[in-house]
Formats: sequence, structure tokens, C-alpha cells
Amino acid sequence: MQIEVTGMILMTTQVGDYDRRLVILTRERGKLSAFARGARRTGNALTAACQPFTYGTFTLFVGKDAYRVQNAEIKNYFEEIKTDLDCITYATYFCELADYLTHENSDDSEQLKLLYMTLRALGKKQVPESLIRRIYEIRALALDGEEIQAFACVKCGNQGTGYVFRARQGGLLCVDHCEIDYDIGELLNPSTVYALQFMLSTPIEKLYSFRVSQEVQEEINQISDAFMEEYVDRKFKSVEFLDSLSCNLND
Repeated sequence: MQIEVTGMILMTTQVGDYDRRLVILTRERGKLSAFARGARRTGNALTAACQPFTYGTFTLFVGKDAYRVQNAEIKNYFEEIKTDLDCITYATYFCELADYLTHENSDDSEQLKLLYMTLRALGKKQVPESLIRRIYEIRALALDGEEIQAFACVKCGNQGTGYVFRARQGGLLCVDHCEIDYDIGELLNPSTVYALQFMLSTPIEKLYSFRVSQEVQEEINQISDAFMEEYVDRKFKSVEFLDSLSCNLND
């Protein structure tokens, strides 16, 4: 039996001398693994298609124990990303996080849309990469069911002003309910709260359409780091490299 799926290649690994195993995030069947026979042979029709960050329509043969790629119609290779080492590292991280958050035979179409629009934003270079990273982390976790409560106090529902962030509580605490050991020691900049609300509520197609001040960026960094540490039980090698880049830029 053959099926046709639309999706993004999250990662590839070598199998034997000439084959590749692909992890594809698809609109129709969530995340799946498929084998591309001969994809490492010179001149094979699948060679160009079996690269990370490749988006398109894949024709798969459904075997007894595995999928096999028979044909691929590629719609976007994201070449502008593949010529920039920093962009490659960010894109690799986004694909690693997508791989962690998605599952086989689940409806991950919104995760796929988010990943696609994120890579587009990365390639356009109109929004800082550091902000793209935090937008992706916060929205991807929200789609997975771990959404920051950014619209009111977690404890009392107060929608006034004056908040701190506490990852373990899942979001914002008003001044009446925050404790001495909260994650960020000062009240959040109101622009940070607004940025969080924008990240969580704006349609994915319009998500990468704003910039923030350095102060707000730093607060968002702290919030996202604390939230990821609380709700993601995996360390990503690409993150270590990104953090080292950030440290070097700040030295």
C-alpha cells in the first residue's frame, strides 16, 4: 500500500553503505520514520530530498514493519539556512525539539506549521535569531499542552499589572501571591508580559512579526530557560552550542 504525506524532515541517519533513515514530521500521521533505499548513491533521485529541513510531499510504501520512501516532491529546501552555520544550529535545535514533542499517529499539524514558519523566519533574517528561538520554544510547548499562563495570575486570576514569573507554578504571579524565591527577582517589564501574550495567542502565520528591546529579550530568555528546565526532561546538544555563541557575543 502507498500513502502520500506532506511534511518536514527532522533528521537523517546513515543505514548501511547506501541507505538513509529519515524522521519526518507529517501533517497526516504525525512523526514517522521511513527508509530511503540508495539515497547515498551518486545520482540517486532521492539524494537531494533526504536532507534535514527539507519540506515537501513524500510518497511512502507502507511495509509490514516500516515505511519506505518511493518518491519526493520537494517544495522548500531552505537553502538560505544551509549556507549559514548559526542558522543551521538553530534549525537543528528546532527540529530536535519538534522530534521530542511529537509522536507517531498523532495530530501534530500545528507543530508542523509552527516549525515551517519558524524556519522561514530564520531564513529571512528579519527577526533576531535569539528571539525566534524563544518564540518557538514557548509556542511549541504550548501546542504540546504546557502553556505559560501569561494572561492572569496563576493563583487568583488577577489581570492587573505587576507580575513575576514562576516556572513551577506555570506562569505569572501577581504581587500579592509571589514569594521571595521566585524565578525572576524583579517585576516583569509590562512589555515582556505583552510579548508572552502575543507569542501564545497570535496565529502562527503572523507570529514572527515583532521585535523587542534588549531588556525584554533578557527577561524572555530567563522565562523560557526556566520553563524549559521545568517541563522538558532532555538536554539538547545544539542548545549548548547556541548558549556558547551567546556567551561569546556578550563577552
